[in-house]
Amino acid sequence: MPALNLKSDFADADDLGTQMAAIGRRARTAARQMALASAQTKDVGLRAIADRIRASRAEILRENARDVAAARTAGQTSALIDRLTLDEARLAGIADAVEKIGALADPVGRQLAAFERPNGLLIERIAVPLGVIGVIFESRPNVTADAGALCLKAGNAAILRAGSDSHRSAMAIAKAMSEGLAEAGLPADAIQIVPTRDRAAVGAMLSGLDGCIDVIVPRGGRGLVERVQAEAKVPVFAHLDGICHVYVAAAADLAMARDVLINSKLRRTGICGAAETLLVDRACAGTHLAPLVTALLEAGCAVRGDGAVQAADPRVTQATEQDWRTEHLDAIISARVVDGLDEAITHIEANGSHHTDAIITEDAAEAARFLAEVDSAIVTHNASTQFADGGEFGFGAEIGIATGRMHARGPVGVEQLTTFKYRVHGNGQTRP
Repeated sequence: MPALNLKSDFADADDLGTQMAAIGRRARTAARQMALASAQTKDVGLRAIADRIRASRAEILRENARDVAAARTAGQTSALIDRLTLDEARLAGIADAVEKIGALADPVGRQLAAFERPNGLLIERIAVPLGVIGVIFESRPNVTADAGALCLKAGNAAILRAGSDSHRSAMAIAKAMSEGLAEAGLPADAIQIVPTRDRAAVGAMLSGLDGCIDVIVPRGGRGLVERVQAEAKVPVFAHLDGICHVYVAAAADLAMARDVLINSKLRRTGICGAAETLLVDRACAGTHLAPLVTALLEAGCAVRGDGAVQAADPRVTQATEQDWRTEHLDAIISARVVDGLDEAITHIEANGSHHTDAIITEDAAEAARFLAEVDSAIVTHNASTQFADGGEFGFGAEIGIATGRMHARGPVGVEQLTTFKYRVHGNGQTRP
């Protein structure tokens, strides 16, 4: 197996293009081998990776400590440092997550459809790997293992590019992963990490590395995702914002609405599935609005509302037009009263990000309309928006949430990291 380059940067910055092209070629070769690997071989490989991560814990934690020290010296926020920091428990969790991904059903080779044509041709639609997946992420070193393991489970190769904050940690984790693959007889190059902090490497990946990258997945803040979506020459699985709504309809049970709303907004405020806007039907505002607003305020959430919401509680501040389009990622929610389902859907379409939106109602017909007409990757009825997560969907893990309309939408797990091909079986048919 080729030695993993643990340098912080390529020896010669002018040679970056050549180095990146070589990474791409090695990944393409490895992807062909991974596509042919049996389910059992891939599972053995993932267990070997988990074991190597555990065995390498001293090295990984040492490199992580260097990343954390550098982040503190640079004056990074406490939130970023918390995302960056690994300890024994977190590292054990990373290894356990890799094993759980290995225990998932193999997504490759599934028969998605089968049919017979009048001329006797038998046609199957079969799930196959995507190929080479480029993952560009920022401060969470666990993404190295999570994303890499998901790609491998689906028979792909992965090229990982960590942010400068997590660079050393990610390099150490990727080294353990490559060693685990080699131990299992799989290509070590199926996991490669870009061994440079040079931002030009991101541009090289977005170009597709001469056709060697099939899909790009960005995991990070708005700036990263905007750049990827603007510059990528290959398909992208991503979401730009998580502007999620909770619509409390006229037939909502108040207690349920309160519980779902508080969970949607405040369980974790900094995730993409956190609710950012509350919409309340005017038909139930007299009984529901004030208790919901009070519950939010008393739970420590600032409320920015329209006139009707401000009238419900003097602690509510006035919402601006920008608030309806803002992903607060904090204990802040925008709220307004709407005239029924049509206006709620219109508001979501005009201001939402097609991520996750919820309706709270006991009216089955109204719920059915909401689920059918709201054009988001995930729509929920009487359930928290914070279920927007691959683990909660039973996918084991996710490589991210996608809000585009092509191929993968919502949590991107192992099944979404496959595409398909058709197998056509004949007995000598020719086309007239």
